[in-house]
Amino acid sequence: MANNNEAAKAYNAEQIQVLEGLEPVRKRPGMYIGSTGPKGLHHCVYEIVDNSVDEALAGFCKNIKVTIHDDGCLEVEDDGRGMPVDIHPKKHVPAMEVIMTVLHAGGKFGDGGYKVSGGLHGVGASVVNALSRWMIVESMRDGKIYHQEYSRGKKTTDVEVVGECSKNGCRTIFMPDDEIFDEIDFNYGTLENHLRETAFLNKGIKITLTDERPGRKKKETFHYEGGIKEFVKYQNQNKEPIHPDIIYFESRGKDFEVEVAMQYTDSYSETILSYANNINTVEGGTHLVGFKSAMTRCMNAYARNAKILKDNDKDLDGDDIREGLTAIISVKLTEPQFEGQTKTKLGNMPMRGFVENVTADEVTAFLEENPSQARAILDKCVRAFRAREAAKKARDLTRRKSALENTSLPGKLMDCSEKDPALSEIFIVEGDSAGGSAAEGRDRKTQAILPLRGKILNVEKARLDRMLASDTIRDMITAFGCGIGSEFNIEKLRYHKIIIMSDADVDGAHIRTLMLTLFFRYMQPLIEGGYIYAAQPPLFRVKCGNDIRYTYSDKEQEAVLAEFSKLGKKVEIQRYKGLGEMDATQLWETTMDPEKRTLVQITIDDVSKADQIFTTLMGDKVPPRRAFIEENAQYANLDF
Repeated sequence: MANNNEAAKAYNAEQIQVLEGLEPVRKRPGMYIGSTGPKGLHHCVYEIVDNSVDEALAGFCKNIKVTIHDDGCLEVEDDGRGMPVDIHPKKHVPAMEVIMTVLHAGGKFGDGGYKVSGGLHGVGASVVNALSRWMIVESMRDGKIYHQEYSRGKKTTDVEVVGECSKNGCRTIFMPDDEIFDEIDFNYGTLENHLRETAFLNKGIKITLTDERPGRKKKETFHYEGGIKEFVKYQNQNKEPIHPDIIYFESRGKDFEVEVAMQYTDSYSETILSYANNINTVEGGTHLVGFKSAMTRCMNAYARNAKILKDNDKDLDGDDIREGLTAIISVKLTEPQFEGQTKTKLGNMPMRGFVENVTADEVTAFLEENPSQARAILDKCVRAFRAREAAKKARDLTRRKSALENTSLPGKLMDCSEKDPALSEIFIVEGDSAGGSAAEGRDRKTQAILPLRGKILNVEKARLDRMLASDTIRDMITAFGCGIGSEFNIEKLRYHKIIIMSDADVDGAHIRTLMLTLFFRYMQPLIEGGYIYAAQPPLFRVKCGNDIRYTYSDKEQEAVLAEFSKLGKKVEIQRYKGLGEMDATQLWETTMDPEKRTLVQITIDDVSKADQIFTTLMGDKVPPRRAFIEENAQYANLDF
């Protein structure tokens, strides 16, 4: 008790830590950039680029150059107005220094800076500065080049004039801090995807990405005068459009702007990407709700007026109307309200009505002015409607009728006894043989096993009715308990770890890809929520005396063999060609034991890129798939 009193007495003003300037950013970097891994590293680039894009949105910037230099640092240069360098009235230092060293400082909070911007919290440049080992900023304006240098958020030089220039703009070079980030290695592909998307969303802007690193030199320019119309064309490049014209419209109100481009393809899934002030609102929001409502309303109205739907026919469902639709919805607004710090869902209620009214008017006009294209679109929607009706019975079989009717679970499922989903996991196992070993070796309290026989249906090439006629897919849907498509409910998920456990060979990789296609197209929240994992079974079992090692790559195998060769003993090597070659104990020790196993969590960093990859790999067109394989074969890590 005395110790507690002493502790209480010791808690006084001296224990209250005050973090000055940018110290909070270095103390808790994850609060500002999400993580200190690759995602956070690249987020720093986006923050600087967003400042240049804001200049473009304001009408002052046309060119942005992003360069990865040979020493690993990164540079962003634009031809905007340049940062102001006059003395700040409150801070009494040049405005450029305020922008780079003070949190929540920028031209995005009042009426004098930017009307529309994505980086609304004003922390971008200063946060990147705080997390950089060094940073150099140059502002070109009024015929002069103003230069300042920083280290870990603190200035190391004053703002000074270092030369003259005939153009305006801003140049920022930074080296991320190795005390903060796990690894400093900018991924060209990650930056390429983000910058291409940014260029699509801001028609006319030209973004150049250059990699100067030895052995990795590359350069690309992204410039799309057609904006999101070209974005739709890009997304559909490996799909077959069912009508020639991309439907496009834009409208501006007092506080809102909306721009929409869309086209139907013969695909069975929808690809709708929504943005607010260039931010990808992956969770949707009021603008997406307005778009979907308008599409359902005006398509049904047109179908009835054109007698495509008879008087006694049911209305088309939203899912029917959006089957095969690729759409980009981009809105811009002065005071966006995003739900949560991640800015992934737009909350401005007036935006719903604005988008809904504009969409309904413009889509109705397109349908009426283009009757042959309208007919092709509505025929597809009606086919989707009929397939959905046919699939209704199959879907009903996937539902658990009540918690007491456990017989509704698939017969092959070996369930766990734990009822708390957060503590439960299910292994989707390739083959009955491996399923038997997994069932015998598992922890029956928390681990469920669902064996699959052979490869599942490729849902990229199948409509919902055919998909739900597949016993294997129906078993998975029923086991998970959360439904599928529009009826998906994450709250009913029975396991918070869904682990794909397939052989470490080409067939195993194909099975894993087939399952990921199903999850991406019809159960995407499972991936977004971090519930999907891939098990990593070993390739070899190496025994030397009583020492047994499992190795998971050829490189690891070589290291173990080199170590054992020094002992002068007989070495026994077992190559696992499949999970079925491991007994229950071995499978548990290597792949299932939570204390020893390695799992790879499946995530989505870029939905539009993921959509393209699944279309390329699993779609009907062979040439794009061949090109993809030829381009990426060097990165494959499959043991034949």
